Amino acid sequence: MIQSTPPLVLRDTSLPGVKFFSRGKVRDVYEVSDDQLLIVATDRLSAFDVVMAEGIPDKGRVLTQLSCFWFDFLRDVVPTHFLTADIEKYPPELRRHADQLAGRSMLVKKTKPFPIECVVRGYLAGSGWKDYRATGAVCGIKLPAGFEESAELNRPIFTPSTKATKGHDQNISWEEVVATVGSGAAEELRDQSLAVFVKAEHYAAARGIIIADTKFEWGLWEDKVILIDEVLTPDSSRFWPQDGYGPGKSQPSFDKQFVRDYLESIHWNKHPPPPALPSDVVEKTSEKYREAYRRLAGKPL
Repeated sequence: MIQSTPPLVLRDTSLPGVKFFSRGKVRDVYEVSDDQLLIVATDRLSAFDVVMAEGIPDKGRVLTQLSCFWFDFLRDVVPTHFLTADIEKYPPELRRHADQLAGRSMLVKKTKPFPIECVVRGYLAGSGWKDYRATGAVCGIKLPAGFEESAELNRPIFTPSTKATKGHDQNISWEEVVATVGSGAAEELRDQSLAVFVKAEHYAAARGIIIADTKFEWGLWEDKVILIDEVLTPDSSRFWPQDGYGPGKSQPSFDKQFVRDYLESIHWNKHPPPPALPSDVVEKTSEKYREAYRRLAGKPL
């Protein structure tokens, strides 16, 4: 008898008999029932908002298993949508597709997502650094003068953004969040996001990783605000190694930076179709994802 084995790289899923729900740049989502979804993290990688032709080995497994780790770690801090990642506990129609789902999928509660990205920053980088250089503020939050790139802030700040279906998310002000979700929900999203960030950054720091910033997504389930989607992964966060950290410059990170750097080096115009990625760039990127998991979870993938 021929046994099916998980593909080394899974770029696209195909689950006949399971209701398709949505597809993002990285995740394929299926509707299991009226109140449950299946989230599958593929090995797709997007850079500059374009999905590359090549998949990154183990990327989807890292995203899923690191999210599972954090959902368990945070269970006493906030409620989450996580139900199980154990294939044996999946419904029969899902277990048939174990070769695609094992290690890279989660069964979760179906929620009504809030239409904003809840970004928390502990350091000045990325769009936050650009905003600060231009205005002295990030999302309308005035900061002291004199900060350098990658500098640690005096305290973490809540800097929300839009949730763009295409292109880049755009930073928005506190007033815009209140206008979108109401003052009560806005305060809960801010307070919960900051609480999760503080607990996670303390844990990561003890393992040699700086969480410079991250974004959370929240949803409503039975009128409760719960943490959803992925959480504190290299795709949703800026992880820096503590070794060698110093403000005044950009930092190496545990994510797809190798891909971005390569694409910048060949002067790609950042429009489809994407150029082919060399095998060493693909492998180095895969190594960075696996290393982030190893350090944070305390074990190899």
